Amino acid sequence: MPGDPIRVLVAAGQRMVQQELVTRIRGFDDLLLVGEARNGAQALELCTAVRPDVVLLDLTMPDINSVELIRTICQRFPGMRVFVLTTWDEHDGVMRALAEGAERYLLKDIKGEELACAIRLTYPFPIPVTDLTDNKSNLTERELEVLQLMALGLTNPQIGSKLIVSRATVKFHVSSILRKLGATSRTEAVVMGIQTHLIRGDGHHNGARFQG
Repeated sequence: MPGDPIRVLVAAGQRMVQQELVTRIRGFDDLLLVGEARNGAQALELCTAVRPDVVLLDLTMPDINSVELIRTICQRFPGMRVFVLTTWDEHDGVMRALAEGAERYLLKDIKGEELACAIRLTYPFPIPVTDLTDNKSNLTERELEVLQLMALGLTNPQIGSKLIVSRATVKFHVSSILRKLGATSRTEAVVMGIQTHLIRGDGHHNGARFQG
C-alpha cells in the first residue's frame, strides 16, 4: 500500500556495524526495522518469518558464505531486495554477490541519509539507471575499455600490458573514470558501469567486443 514504510532487515556479523545500521534505519519514518540477524542462519529465518522488503546483508557473515546466502534469498523470495554491505577491498566478493542477485552494494560506513536514499530508490522498483547517453558521451572509448578490464579484476599493470600503454596512462584513465562517474573506488565504478549497461561481464561494452 502506498505510504507504508519500507520494511528492512539488518544482517551483520559485527556488533558495531549492526548497531550503527540499526540506528540509521530508525532515524527515518519511512523505513521500518523488522529484524536484526547476527549470522546467516538467523537472516534466512527472519526473511521467512517477517518478509522484509529490503535485506542489508554483510558480505562477511560468520557462519555462512554470504554469496550463497544471497542466491538462496533471491531464489526463495523473488521480490526481496538484497543490499550487500562491504568494505573497499572486497571487489571479487561484490562482483559475485551482484551476479547472484544482490541489488547493489553499500559501504558499511555509509551515512544515514545516503542509506535511506539508496533504499528508497530501489524499492519497490529496480534502481533507476542514470542517463546512459550522458555517461556514454562522457566516457571515451579507451576509458570504457579500461573500465571493462577493471571489471575483469585486472590490476593497473595488467591493464597497461593488455592495452600496450604505460602504468601512468592507465592510472590517468582510472582517475578520469572515477571522476566522470562520480565513483569513490574502483569497485564502485565497476558496479556503476554494470548497472548502467556501459559494460558487461561477457567482455562487451557499448556495442564493442574486446579482442585478444
